[in-house]
Formats: sequence, structure tokens, C-alpha cells
Amino acid sequence: MIDQAETTGADRPDRDGRGRFAPGNPGRPKGARHAALLALDALGAEGAAEVIRAVVEAAKGGDMRAADILLRRLWPERKGRPVAMELPPLDSARGVAAALGTVAEAVAGGDLTPEEGQAVATVLETQRRAIETAELEARIAALEANTKRGNTR
Repeated sequence: MIDQAETTGADRPDRDGRGRFAPGNPGRPKGARHAALLALDALGAEGAAEVIRAVVEAAKGGDMRAADILLRRLWPERKGRPVAMELPPLDSARGVAAALGTVAEAVAGGDLTPEEGQAVATVLETQRRAIETAELEARIAALEANTKRGNTR
């Protein structure tokens, strides 16, 4: 008959009573890599210089695929495009809200993709939080100044 502790791993110090990893078990150390990946890296490191030379020579010889490989590594594609929009002043929460309305209209009108609109909205939200933080800081400073003077109104 099989002992229950054998099937659950309860007798192992890195497991709990039901065989699961115990809290705080570090598992694999950070940065540790699988042996197969280490072997592949070693193979790649041995031939990398030769491969790069061959790709460069092929590109110089007119191989457009080789040129494409090199250029994509040297100058990666941009993931977005600059978005030019007329926005109201962003110095108050009201201005940021109006700007968000402008962004929503641009997305609805097809001038911006939903992804571009989301990116701009994220920047505007960050601006709104910065304004809110500055306003709260000023209000707290005023309250502290009133408290020091004895005014508790």
C-alpha cells in the first residue's frame, strides 16, 4: 500500500501538507536558465560572427532579404505614429476633460484609431492626475497653515 505522504509530497520540506509548494518557496533562482537554452546560446555564440559577416556580405551583394534583416535590427520599426491634434489648454481638470472629449470625437470620426485614442487618453489621464496631485498639495498646505495660525475653520 502506498503511503499518503509519498503521493502528496507532504514529507518534503518545500511542500505543504497537500503536496503543493509551501509559501515562500523560491523555486528556480532568478536568472537561472534551462540547460537546453544555455547549449543553444553556446552554439549561437560560436557562429554568430560568421553569420553576421555572411548577412552583411549578402546585403552588400544586393540580397534584399539580408538587407531587410540588418535594417530591422539597426532601425526597428516605430510602433506608433505622431498624433497632431488641437487640444484645449491642459492646465486644469476641466481642460483635460475637454481634451478627452476631443480625442473621443477624433476616434469616432475615424481620424484616430481606437489604439491611438487610447494612447492619447492615457497621456491625458496622467496629466489629470498630476493636476489633481498639485491641487491637493496646495489645499493641504493651506489647511496646515490655517492650523498653525489657530484657525480651524
